[in-house]
Amino acid sequence: MKTGPIIRVIIIAILGYLVLEFLGTTGEQSVFVEQPWLWAVLGVIIVFHIAAEACIGALERVLYLTLKPEARERYDREYAFAKANQFKWFKDTYKKLVGGKPIEQEGEIILDHNYDGIKELDNNLPPWWVYGFYATIVFAAIYLVRFEVFNDYDQVEEYEAAVAQAKIEIEEYKKTAKDLVDVNTVQLLTEVSDLNAGKSIFEGNCAACHKVTGAGGIGPNLTDDHWILGGGIKNVFRTISEGGRDGKGMVAWKSDLKPSEMAQVASYVLSLHGSNPPEAKEPEGEIWLDPDAPVEEVKVEVIDSTQIQVIIEDEPVTGDIIED
Repeated sequence: MKTGPIIRVIIIAILGYLVLEFLGTTGEQSVFVEQPWLWAVLGVIIVFHIAAEACIGALERVLYLTLKPEARERYDREYAFAKANQFKWFKDTYKKLVGGKPIEQEGEIILDHNYDGIKELDNNLPPWWVYGFYATIVFAAIYLVRFEVFNDYDQVEEYEAAVAQAKIEIEEYKKTAKDLVDVNTVQLLTEVSDLNAGKSIFEGNCAACHKVTGAGGIGPNLTDDHWILGGGIKNVFRTISEGGRDGKGMVAWKSDLKPSEMAQVASYVLSLHGSNPPEAKEPEGEIWLDPDAPVEEVKVEVIDSTQIQVIIEDEPVTGDIIED
């Protein structure tokens, strides 16, 4: 079988793979992992190309058999000549780089001495070897001047610079790798797509205990100012991940939900704050103040000589918190 069709099939397979990968990938993983059915598409492309090669080969064979004997001989000569001159430029260039002589001319460079019938040829060094040696001399001279004369960076500095750059790249990667989030790095999500995803997960897994509205049932009310294990995105994320109080709290969801999904659920839960749903369960736990929340207004009223009333209005608490 001719090698041409085989080479073309391999090229088409590689190009098809690269094109589908380039057009469909999201950058996080191969499109063939995200959408395995694309392997079938690539397989169909390859099968169609093999079928086309087979049809072309069969047509060429039929046309060859219809030729007259003289035409066949002329075709065979032309084909043999074309095959002999295939990659001619590459072959000629390779011979020049090697710098050898053909066998017919080896008598010109044979040396006089003879070792048990073994004779030695006085070949020149291949040009690629000679030029490569010259390049190493130039490189050594530049290296000597740069690092020994002008005292450029050393190995320790190069290592520290590489580590610093790696840390920067890791931080940039973490910004887009949502599933690397943990309780220390989780941030409140406000995008509609994230909140909708969190709502879907909440209704499918959490509504049985907290009701669809978050008003509370077996579990506590999630819409008021009180929290049993602390409010805020980090505390809520931790409670979802690790579970509630031993023996009577909710189960840990870290084995069922991805970190990005837990962040979406936690953000959705916080978005329910202040929604005041009907039939809301009585508050449980303590009022939680976010230490990082901006305080909008503070009012201090003196009740008597032994008591004052402090009214703090901050977010995300919906009403005023009164501390005596």
